Amino acid sequence: MSYDLEEQEQLDEFKAWWKSYGKLVINAIFALIVAYAAIQSWKYYQNNQSVEASTQFQELIVTDEKDLKAIQEKSAALMSKFSATPYAGRAALYAAKANYLASDNKSAKSQLDWAIKNAKETSITALAGLQLANILAEEKDYEGALKLLNAPHDTGFDGLFADLKGDVLVSLGKTAEARVAYQQALLKLDSQGKYRGLTQKKLEALGE
Repeated sequence: MSYDLEEQEQLDEFKAWWKSYGKLVINAIFALIVAYAAIQSWKYYQNNQSVEASTQFQELIVTDEKDLKAIQEKSAALMSKFSATPYAGRAALYAAKANYLASDNKSAKSQLDWAIKNAKETSITALAGLQLANILAEEKDYEGALKLLNAPHDTGFDGLFADLKGDVLVSLGKTAEARVAYQQALLKLDSQGKYRGLTQKKLEALGE
């Protein structure tokens, strides 16, 4: 195939450019292919992890509530092997409830603390904070409870946090502050929810 002078010049320029930069172009393309393959592999791995974690979580929640050892073992496996999935935080919360009902507050607190620090869902983190604060209040660690209740959390739980804060402040004898907390709770709680009525009664019990 013959080229005219202009085409030949363009071809020569391309050959010269390729000689200088061709290797860089090939390396860049290769890097993009490797990166794409890595991303796809990671997505595949994450999907498999999520599916396996979901299966194990379902096995956990159908475990006999009296079989505390099995619940602890299954939840621990989820928390250690599948910590990057939402099911790990849910497992920690589920196991904490089982331990609390079995009067094992130490284990319950440990699992709730783990959920607060590691759960992937803000709702799970908030619920863990509420439950841990409640246990601390029952143990009369009021300052520890208030620290949790004053910490940043999912705003959808503002009403419950304020209500429990009011309870803790009442226990501390801080009636005025408790009244403010209950009032804040009433502003946030669902007007049709069962907790609102309880909060209203607690506020009325404090008087003026």
